[in-house]
Amino acid sequence: MRALTQVACPACATGNRIAPGHAPASGKCGKCGEALFPGAPIDVDDSAFASHLQHTRGLIVLDVWAPWCGPCRMMAPHFADAARQLNGKAVFLKMNADKCETPARLGVRGIPAIFLFDNGKAVANQAGLMTTDALTQWINNARSMA
Repeated sequence: MRALTQVACPACATGNRIAPGHAPASGKCGKCGEALFPGAPIDVDDSAFASHLQHTRGLIVLDVWAPWCGPCRMMAPHFADAARQLNGKAVFLKMNADKCETPARLGVRGIPAIFLFDNGKAVANQAGLMTTDALTQWINNARSMA
């Protein structure tokens, strides 16, 4: 997997460069000092998602979900496990479809919907429940085709 070279801080949305040779997973924001990779998915709204797309150079995995969706709730621990396994290699975001306009702009027709962005551009998407292994394999396969 290609290394992340820049990410948005999950706390203040400031862009942070990651120097070559430094472990991204241990990075902290230069402005607010928060961890850049919390080892768990980051909840985002439309504005925070836009900041991540703008400031992240590398992979973003977005889970569009809703609290009333059974498959979404079943997939949540798998998405969190994948975020832990790929901590520092991709940014994992969760967006509540009921509270945001971005899912409509992305053309989401069913949830859970997973999107993979590379350098701010959508490169793959998948709808439906996925296990941790299926999700990490899908990310690796989609990224290699991007």
